[in-house]
Amino acid sequence: VQLQASGGGLVQAGDSLRLSCAGSGRTFSNYDMAWFRQASGKEREFVAAIRGGGTTTIYADSVKGRFTISRRNAENTLYLQMNSLKLEDTAVYYCAARPRRVLSDFANRAYDYWGQGTQVTVSS
Repeated sequence: VQLQASGGGLVQAGDSLRLSCAGSGRTFSNYDMAWFRQASGKEREFVAAIRGGGTTTIYADSVKGRFTISRRNAENTLYLQMNSLKLEDTAVYYCAARPRRVLSDFANRAYDYWGQGTQVTVSS
């Protein structure tokens, strides 16, 4: 599956931004999807994930209550709505996919396919 992330930009602290990730090549609903981010000089970290059917989501504690992951399988698109952005949210955001896993294994952070990343910069 090929992934293309978009929607990044420069915003001020407290603003909102929505990222999109367009998928192609396979049946989108057969894939769990996730967002990761990598700040300059830091390791890539998990942000949020959503199961293939879109009914189950998980979030990193640092974004819980501020970010919402969603998907439209009919349009092969994954979203990340980011509200109340903070300076520490500045990073390159990547979307990722893997063949759908059973619910008990959903929290596993291993993903097989990656998009190219989109830069999100939050200024004060």
